[in-house]
Amino acid sequence: MANIIITGASSGIGFEAVLDLTANKEHTVIALARSADKLRKLHEIASSLNHDGGTLYPAQFDIVRDDYPNSLIPFIKSKFDKVDILINNAGALINKPFLETSIEEIAVMLQSNYLGHVQMIQHIAPLMEAGSHIVNISSMGGFQGSSKFPGLAAYSASKGALGILTECLAEEFKDRGIKVNCLALGSSQTEMFEAAFPGLQAGTLAFEMGRYVAEFAQNGQKYFNGKILPVSNTTP
Repeated sequence: MANIIITGASSGIGFEAVLDLTANKEHTVIALARSADKLRKLHEIASSLNHDGGTLYPAQFDIVRDDYPNSLIPFIKSKFDKVDILINNAGALINKPFLETSIEEIAVMLQSNYLGHVQMIQHIAPLMEAGSHIVNISSMGGFQGSSKFPGLAAYSASKGALGILTECLAEEFKDRGIKVNCLALGSSQTEMFEAAFPGLQAGTLAFEMGRYVAEFAQNGQKYFNGKILPVSNTTP
């Protein structure tokens, strides 16, 4: 049995990962996202697909702006005695030439793709025990030495920061027995990808990548710790 928290669950890879995770009747999943309407849709689909599956608790929560001590943590403690898996999947993307990108837009990238996850880990790690797993979802754009694309400097730099955080926390949490890994995902056919790259076909379908993320979150800690792993079969 695993108690799982996943952010960015209302669409794309996060949405599909939740459907895969809740297919297991022994899992209990808290799915976080900003959109209440999309979370209702997620719950309806998960319920229809997985009649005998795990328990799903959708919760509207903004990882950047909302109240952790007085809102999220009491909610989690009302459902879980401990957290086994945290999947930091939420994020945002801006495709814009660097010289035209405002400091405010760069700040949004850092908040959504890095600082929000920092807050999640700071508040959730105390609820985790030895053998638990934190999975940070980064991008091939933030993977050192990979192909880079014009317009994605702010996005890629914020995702790169998440990878370095992963390496640091794997060391820092060793005594606690918490494993921390980072998946640098290649392109997947999601709403966010389609908005940033109109008319371009991604290398992987969202449900395929969601299934991979779900599987890795459950088993990756047996083989990896402090690793930034590229997950891509094409570029971009």
